[in-house]
Amino acid sequence: MKTSLIALLLPAAASARFVEANEVNRILPPTDALLENFETPLRYLVEVAPGVTEWVTEEEKWQLRRNGIRFMDITENADLGTLHAGSKATTVFPGKVQLQSEIHPMLGNLSKDLMKEHLEKFTSFHTRYYKSDYGRQSSEWLLQTVQDTIKEAGADKYGVKAEHFKHSWGQNSVIATIPGQSNSTVVIGAHQDSINLWLPSVLPAPGADDDGSGTVTILEAFRVLLTSSDVIKGKAPNTIEFHWYSAEEGGLLGSQAIFRDYEKKGRDVKAMLQQDMTGYVQGTLDAGKPESVGVITDFVDPSLTAFIKKVIEEYCEIPWVETKCGYACSDHASASKAGYASAFVIESTFGDSDQKIHGTDDLIKYLSFDHMLQHARMTLSLVYELGFTDFEKLKKEDDMSEL
Repeated sequence: MKTSLIALLLPAAASARFVEANEVNRILPPTDALLENFETPLRYLVEVAPGVTEWVTEEEKWQLRRNGIRFMDITENADLGTLHAGSKATTVFPGKVQLQSEIHPMLGNLSKDLMKEHLEKFTSFHTRYYKSDYGRQSSEWLLQTVQDTIKEAGADKYGVKAEHFKHSWGQNSVIATIPGQSNSTVVIGAHQDSINLWLPSVLPAPGADDDGSGTVTILEAFRVLLTSSDVIKGKAPNTIEFHWYSAEEGGLLGSQAIFRDYEKKGRDVKAMLQQDMTGYVQGTLDAGKPESVGVITDFVDPSLTAFIKKVIEEYCEIPWVETKCGYACSDHASASKAGYASAFVIESTFGDSDQKIHGTDDLIKYLSFDHMLQHARMTLSLVYELGFTDFEKLKKEDDMSEL
């Protein structure tokens, strides 16, 4: 890694913040070596803090990750967040949970066995690296599994569907849509790809926790959500989407492409929750701390995060704990940059989270399906509560209270 990059990153990491709408990105131009001849390795524009960017090679991308520095690869999405800058309305969230009588009976239908069955299959691919054929195959399996889940629930008869959001690198994202009474949308996300940061194209990357755990957690929440006839028949006020993003490990590429598309189309996304790593609890227990759900508090929407805490208190059997993960630490950052309220919940505090990720030892044997069940409870409860929230009414009430 270049000395100049280290000098750039340290102060940026210490003062990371969101970029104001009228600020100009501090984009560093590619070096002269990039322009010398066609044999020079391809370079990618990465953003390591709001407005702080540099051109790097692919190997330098992985070196950043090995050094614990997260980034967004904005080479093809540099305009994300600028298309409707300043025009996004602030989402007002409920002050309390309200649908306990509908949700509590559903929670007992969540299955640890199904999550384990799905995760065993998902980790059987040599890698889910987004540029590999294994990554393509795992994405095809995931789409088919989501579509089978819809058909088994009889939800396809009411317009519930799942399809690929296609990408140029081969592994496509997956989007499942449950139409509601409006186009206002609630999004639940996880990333499907895995990576071995040393030789991504060669070495195994089972990715059990990162993010196989999040992938099967939201899949199980999706399955049980479809047992609600009101949901599958489109009686919820809001449309509900479940996203499984490609190429998160490459710099949030899949989620950036999706939310850039949504931003261009003027999609009304009310809330987005990311589930990235939901299965590892041993680090917490070894530290002598109580098992808990980690609620990220930096670079997220504070109002949505506050409501998520209420959801955990009502519908989970373990408490929440606040933690931070830095800039661009998962796909919620793409939604935030597009102007949408987003949040991120993880398996523990960031410091106690799984340290075996991004290599050959990210295996199922280290995970707790009881813990993943708590994340599934939270996911199902949150999406049901927000799916049936009248956001326009809340906004009017909030406006009136300010008069």
